[in-house]
Amino acid sequence: MKLSDRQEKIIEIVKENEPITSEAIAKRLKLTRATLRPDLSILTMSGILDARPKVGYFYSGKSDINIFRDKIESIKVGEIKSLPTVVDEETSVYDAIVTLFIDDVGSIFVTSDGYLTGIISRKDLLKSAIGGVDIEKVPVAVIMSRMPNIVYLEEKESVLEAAVKIIEHEFDSLPIVEINTDSTEDKKFKVVGKISKTNITKLFVDLGIEN
Repeated sequence: MKLSDRQEKIIEIVKENEPITSEAIAKRLKLTRATLRPDLSILTMSGILDARPKVGYFYSGKSDINIFRDKIESIKVGEIKSLPTVVDEETSVYDAIVTLFIDDVGSIFVTSDGYLTGIISRKDLLKSAIGGVDIEKVPVAVIMSRMPNIVYLEEKESVLEAAVKIIEHEFDSLPIVEINTDSTEDKKFKVVGKISKTNITKLFVDLGIEN
């Protein structure tokens, strides 16, 4: 958001004199309070200024970008997750390819006894299909990426953290898991959802429409 020269001056006055009333700001600028009302409304709605009744205006230090960042940090992936596409380790590569196209997804999560053991991407399946593998007989367990090479999320993580992981690791989607912390056995990961570029893009669009 581009601020006007007058709005920039208002911000400086508030920074130097907070808390300060609208009447005092108007007096310093040699303007009426009515003239300043639209500018003060814009600055408070954008979060740059904070207004407190009978006290005056404070500088909050937040811009539109900071507010947007705070918003997506407050939203957890568990709130916007979608259904994951999951197959068992014994599923053939052929059946996995069919599943991928039927569900129209970029990645499939692989499980054994209900727990996450691997992930397969479109690229993995394409390599198998053109690489001479007998896709009707070879199970996905042979070609999948395995732990600890799987990047995952927990429901409590923020959308911002999810976006960073997706960009850093160049994945289309990530599994959302519940971690079995039973001390008597190794960690196990139950897939409870997924977060994808589509989930995040839709959220950004929805937030833009709301604003």
